[in-house]
Amino acid sequence: MDNLLGRINVPSDIKKLNRMQLKQLAEEIRKLLIGSVSKTGGHLASNLGAVELTIALHFIFDSPKDKIIWDVGHQSYTHKILTGRKERFGTLRTLNGISGFPKASESEHDIFNTGHSSTSISAALGLAKARDIKNENYSVISVIGDGALTGGMAFEALNDAGRSLNNLIVVLNDNNFSIRQNVGGLSKHLAQIRTEPAYFKSKELLEQAFNRIPGIGEPLAEGLNRIKGAIKYMIMHRTLFEELGFKYFGPIDGHDLNELIDIFSKARFIKGPVLIHVRTQKGKGYGPAEEKPHAFHNVSSFEIRSGETLNDKKDSYSAIFGKEMVKLAGEECKLVAITAAMPDGTGLNEFSQKYPKRFFDVGIAEQYAVTFAAGMAKSGLKPVFAVYSSFLQRAYDQILHDVAAQNLHVTFAIDRAGVVGEDGETHQGIYDLSYLSHIPNMSILSPCDYRELKQMLRYAVMEHNGPIAIRYPRGKGKVVLSDIKDPVTWHKGIRICKGTDVTIVTAGNMVETSLQVAATLKNEGISVDLINVRFLKPLDEELIIGSATRIKKVVTIEDHSIIGGLGSNVLQLLNRYELNIEIKMFGFPDHFIGQGTRSELFRIYKLDADSLIHGILRLLRKNKLILKDSVHGVYLGNRSKLK
Repeated sequence: MDNLLGRINVPSDIKKLNRMQLKQLAEEIRKLLIGSVSKTGGHLASNLGAVELTIALHFIFDSPKDKIIWDVGHQSYTHKILTGRKERFGTLRTLNGISGFPKASESEHDIFNTGHSSTSISAALGLAKARDIKNENYSVISVIGDGALTGGMAFEALNDAGRSLNNLIVVLNDNNFSIRQNVGGLSKHLAQIRTEPAYFKSKELLEQAFNRIPGIGEPLAEGLNRIKGAIKYMIMHRTLFEELGFKYFGPIDGHDLNELIDIFSKARFIKGPVLIHVRTQKGKGYGPAEEKPHAFHNVSSFEIRSGETLNDKKDSYSAIFGKEMVKLAGEECKLVAITAAMPDGTGLNEFSQKYPKRFFDVGIAEQYAVTFAAGMAKSGLKPVFAVYSSFLQRAYDQILHDVAAQNLHVTFAIDRAGVVGEDGETHQGIYDLSYLSHIPNMSILSPCDYRELKQMLRYAVMEHNGPIAIRYPRGKGKVVLSDIKDPVTWHKGIRICKGTDVTIVTAGNMVETSLQVAATLKNEGISVDLINVRFLKPLDEELIIGSATRIKKVVTIEDHSIIGGLGSNVLQLLNRYELNIEIKMFGFPDHFIGQGTRSELFRIYKLDADSLIHGILRLLRKNKLILKDSVHGVYLGNRSKLK
């Protein structure tokens, strides 16, 4: 059989195929998706479900002249393959490889950068209005999933688009899933439409019948139209989208290329906003992904035959958090858990099963989740909102205004803090300190290992009063400070080791690295005063100021942006006390951090142990005798002058 995918180098090549060949192309793409993602990891289930949809879009529309906006973007792999990137697809989500999300700098066919959900309709309407202002002629298509449609921003865009006269096509890719089973009233509305497809498809015929009812003279025309409208409303269902002003088509079988091509052919010539409701199956064509689509939402490398992942995720910060939540819920009946469509990713699956009445999945709606938690806290409950760091960014105003301004006891369990790796710029959790630490009443904790995470969660739920956040990294960890038994006490840090040459202030994920740095420097004859602050806000002023005034040289190490992070806060502390202290801050620079493994990113941005050792040695070089050393490149002689 001819390899059709080999012929496709640009989207226009698809138009040379007949419809039977398009079906073969779909199967070839699925095979490539499964084989490649099994090695690199990625968003598999959603992409397997969007193959025919993507082929049909590129068969009818002319990218990049016609603008296709992919909501979130984790269903855009087929789009990447068809737009000249199939040869590089094996580099997906790797360092210097192609992104797992649409990226305008990567291809002219990626019209708008995405990565977080619910943005595509807003961006598409903006493009459509700009097109019309400039008197240009092209189609604008937003592809959004039913899960992303639960985000408030999507509703805001639908509301504005529905009243506009701009030509806009919204393709609703409905697979009844976001990351887990969808929740809420919109999900029920879509379910009703799915169960009555023939009824809704018959509406066009009924519309035509009403339109043939003759008028009875000019004076009666307006009244007759009102009567016809009232009759239609009584006997015909109308979707939410029609009520908002869209011309609605659907549900359409999202795996029937003929039906998709026919409907897109019509939609491109319809005036005004159009919504095409497409039904797809998440994981289509790959048994394990069809059976467990949630497990293949964002999967690590896996064995194709069995579908078993090659990386064991059972032992992770998320899993430890989830187990401790279940334990605390058995002790505290006021404890409730909230997630924004991420019960698996945040470790709350067991909690949801054991305490279903105290578990709330609000869908992809972080702003709502925060104010929802505030309402619960106002009534005396103890809500814990488990959320990824990069997703909590969306709820800044609600944290500030609805929680902190009222000093409400809401716990923010911030998962995936720090760099997350392969998902790249849109998902790196390196900004949460910047947008949380300046908020009055907010306290922020950062555990260095599993044991501290459990201690801090217990403190936050059981002892603290007011808003509090606990930020912890993605993936696995280990017990770093097994010999330190200090309880978690508000604003207090701990000194891990006492030294005389340099103060290292650190927290969380970087404590383990800082211990390696301190041990190596000790072998070099340099004594480190190592502080684990535990509380990123408020800082342990007594501990930090005491060390800084004694040693005069301070280094901060953090898994966060250098602007607004731990180092910035320590610098402000030293400034407030008007101390003349030499300080060096190590963190991520002031630009967006791309994709790669976490270890690669730490090395590139010089936050690995070896790079930090070099950086600290450079700080201590002044007025010292420098000799070459085979391991670290420098050796400090005349150590008596270090102080």
